[in-house]
Amino acid sequence: MSAAQELFGGGVAVITGAGAGVGAGLARYAALELGMTVVLADIDSRAISALRGELEDGGARALDVPCDVRDPEALEHVAERTLAEAGPVTLLVNNAGIEQFGYLWDTPVTNWQRLVDVNISGVFHGIKAFLPRMMSEPRQSWVWNLSSVGGVCASPLQAPYIMSKHAVLALTECLHQEVELAGHAQHVHVQAVLPGAVASDIFESAGAVESGDIHAAEGHRAAMLRIKTGAMDPVDAARVFFYQAAEGEFYLRSQPFVADAMAARAEVLVRRRVPRLSQEGLVVPRTDLP
Repeated sequence: MSAAQELFGGGVAVITGAGAGVGAGLARYAALELGMTVVLADIDSRAISALRGELEDGGARALDVPCDVRDPEALEHVAERTLAEAGPVTLLVNNAGIEQFGYLWDTPVTNWQRLVDVNISGVFHGIKAFLPRMMSEPRQSWVWNLSSVGGVCASPLQAPYIMSKHAVLALTECLHQEVELAGHAQHVHVQAVLPGAVASDIFESAGAVESGDIHAAEGHRAAMLRIKTGAMDPVDAARVFFYQAAEGEFYLRSQPFVADAMAARAEVLVRRRVPRLSQEGLVVPRTDLP
């Protein structure tokens, strides 16, 4: 039996944004490889209903709960249903997230607010709904908050997303300290998840710009989609995350280059270097705009 099976096997995992991408990969691995009961939370009710059917066909136990993480009451509802129908939570994964492409000044205000509400406030709402319940239980449990390799990088033409992932990483680091300060670190483990290139639909569904340099925004989307062609399978990423979590890592990284990005970020800060623009993967901005 692996360390991950020993720690997580037979437990209950709640995963937001479970309908696709990293969230679905985590759900498949947790349910089918570790024997966990998985609670699938996502705004896309059809996607999680289909995934629940797939997991149940594979002999796993799953519960699908439609949920908009922007709504704190929706997360409370997920927590109540989980406790009533599945039992105490072993693993909470605050995964739901969206992207936005384009120059920051071209970003629609509504897109900005939605991204902040999903990527940052959604994590907070998950913590508010579940963590007090988890701390009240003496059993071992884990909280994973999804940052990204973008949480340790600076990249143009997706500033809202990058900002949000820096925020989630800082929030998770602070939360880890607060859980220890409150005396719960022996049984509640807080960890930050930093996926690198992992296959998902986040680039296709990313927010667009309605005016300004639309060419730059859509060109960057195309560049990100090219990266997706060589991305890691979400189930393979989940296997790595569970292995690292069982080993007691705090920063769970899908690929070695994420650690390289962390080191590069540290070097920039230590040396106080000006952020440098790399042309790799970027669309050349148009010059014929007024």
